[in-house]
Amino acid sequence: MKLTTKGLVQTGLLLAICIASQFFKNLSVYLTGPVVNTTIILAVLAVGLWSGLLISIIAPVTAFFISGSPIMAAIPLMFPAVMGGNAVLAVCVWFFHSPKNTFGKGHSSQRLIAGLAVGSVLKAAFMGIVIVLILLPSFGDHIAAKLPKPEALPGVLATARITFSLTQLITALCGSLLAYLIWIPLKKYLEAGEQP
Repeated sequence: MKLTTKGLVQTGLLLAICIASQFFKNLSVYLTGPVVNTTIILAVLAVGLWSGLLISIIAPVTAFFISGSPIMAAIPLMFPAVMGGNAVLAVCVWFFHSPKNTFGKGHSSQRLIAGLAVGSVLKAAFMGIVIVLILLPSFGDHIAAKLPKPEALPGVLATARITFSLTQLITALCGSLLAYLIWIPLKKYLEAGEQP
């Protein structure tokens, strides 16, 4: 894993796009979520696994500081859970796309599509298990103290269960599709830039 100036710049640009999209989180998670997932995937494909993992770790922190979340404030263990879900997506894309793995004999685009699909499903499953089945039942009562109206807790928990499971699957799949469509011409551009 070689760290280059070019790789740092590319990662910085993708992180900037990710952070810019987070300013629209209050409009719709279906707008921000796919963009965040797209930047993670493109970072892995264009720069390398370390780049995707870096964005996977930074994105939940910047999202919290930009739009805030009473759930994340009440349950700090959700930060590593979200980071882990993002990392699962990054690792799956890298693993399936890398020609050095056991799937290296298949066609590159087919391996990438498989990695995107598997990564999206595993990300949603990871977050669903860790957040919905473990963290929310264990620490959900802590959220009431962070809410303006504590009696809204059941509704907030119900929304959180959907947000950190089904919504994650939908936004990961949408981000995967968007990343794939961007990657087709981007890959040709990057390969042409490497030609002497």
